[in-house]
Amino acid sequence: MTIPDSLQYLALMAGCLLLTLPLEFVLGARVYRAPLRLLQAILVTVIVFSVWDIAAIGAGMWSYNPQFTTGIMLPFGLPLEELVFFIAIPICGVLTYEAVGRVLTWLRRLTRRHTTDSMRSER
Repeated sequence: MTIPDSLQYLALMAGCLLLTLPLEFVLGARVYRAPLRLLQAILVTVIVFSVWDIAAIGAGMWSYNPQFTTGIMLPFGLPLEELVFFIAIPICGVLTYEAVGRVLTWLRRLTRRHTTDSMRSER
């Protein structure tokens, strides 16, 4: 199955979301269970980087290859793919951050339990 060039960017974003989705269920990242916190994290990114991109596009310093975009343009000339990027990547980042935090917490507990058990057996 070949993905058309115009959908590759969106397919990449979908792939990023699919690859990090198991972090929610397998490692208990609990990102999707706190939608307001997730929305707050996404909104900051969307606003700041959309303004940045729009300014760069308007100044002629930034452009997108039409071969790799759908051609759907949002207000101020922002391609749809860029908005999707500003939503998908923070979700992936927050999922990864929370999952790593969970794993580190488990490891700390395991280490403490092991240390406590070792100390008890020495007595």
